[in-house]
Amino acid sequence: MIYLFDTLTPVMNLNQQFALIRQSATVAMSDRIIALKADGKNIVGLQVGDPDFGTHPAIAEVAFKAMQAGLTHYGPSNGTLELRKAIAAKLLRDEGVTYDPASEILATHGGIHAYYLALQSILNPGDDVLIPDPSWATHANMAIMLRGNVIRVPAPAENGFLPFFDSWLKALTPQTKAIVLNYPSNPTGAYPSKAYLQKLQDFAKQNNLWIVSDEVYGSLFYEDRPTSAGAIDGAKERTLLINSLSKSYAMTGWRVGFLAAPAEVIANAWKAGQNSITCVAPFIQKAATFALTDPAIQVVTSKMRAGYGRRRDLVMRLSHELECDKVKVVPPQGAFYFFLDLRALKMSSVEMCEKILEEEGVGLVPGSAFGEYGEGFIRLSIAASDEDVEAGFRKIVAWAERQ
Repeated sequence: MIYLFDTLTPVMNLNQQFALIRQSATVAMSDRIIALKADGKNIVGLQVGDPDFGTHPAIAEVAFKAMQAGLTHYGPSNGTLELRKAIAAKLLRDEGVTYDPASEILATHGGIHAYYLALQSILNPGDDVLIPDPSWATHANMAIMLRGNVIRVPAPAENGFLPFFDSWLKALTPQTKAIVLNYPSNPTGAYPSKAYLQKLQDFAKQNNLWIVSDEVYGSLFYEDRPTSAGAIDGAKERTLLINSLSKSYAMTGWRVGFLAAPAEVIANAWKAGQNSITCVAPFIQKAATFALTDPAIQVVTSKMRAGYGRRRDLVMRLSHELECDKVKVVPPQGAFYFFLDLRALKMSSVEMCEKILEEEGVGLVPGSAFGEYGEGFIRLSIAASDEDVEAGFRKIVAWAERQ
């Protein structure tokens, strides 16, 4: 037993992997803003990746009726066949990829759980995982939790936040097992061309690598529709697709997503799911099935995307109107974030976010939370009202001009 200093208080041995993991900067900032608001402070919250649109009432009604009908007990641990068929139909309709609902699709407790099951199914302790930098912190954290080694691959702003191909080559080791992608990206909104993905899939094939593709923002795009990593010829045998209804259907709190992958991966993931969540609540599965298949709901999701597009245009208009050299703005291709470039201020992103919160009352996320190549940037979410987006951006520029 280990004791703390000269007291008799025992300190138990803990999982050392967690010493390598930082708490979520987004969640930490959200918690702080909740506390500030509780103290009566007027805060413009542009830090959170949660749609400001509500779940459509028709989806909630389906869940309510399912609960009334008694769907409140255990359900199939891999998801109802009805839901898995709906997922397969969605993947064919939107991503142009074909998966067998019987053996290649698994319903999960949100996108994070799908990602956990994907890594748990393919990684052995000590395997190397290549992850672009910057990227959402959970991608690296989860790999570390599962005792993989994370190798960050530079994805600099100067290359549109995509790694140069020689960077992928330099990062490769004999222990490399997988590449993790997230496009459209959190935090940058960037996504690669089909040609880039084809080259990356060729690289993965040559080196016997899995590609794990987090596509939860795949339906939120403002230019050409992004290509799914699974839609490249020959990619299906080595590609694991992660998705959820959180962002596209404004269902973050419902915690429902899915994993689509080769049957042998799904067989492993099914076991991991049984031993982590047992199953997704059956009434939620019923609502998810409706959301994915109802034509009217697909129109609603298109209107939400149009709303984000309007706010994207608003920020770009304001950036031209205010003409601040200290705040460089690049329009995101997808997702609902701006990754604002404030490197001209020569200040850490944490310090910038702290000062903007204290002096202007705007909640943001520091770019360094997403990796070394996010330093000097701040993430602004447009998953907020038009009024808050405009007010928040104006305050950021006003603060930067005073520095």
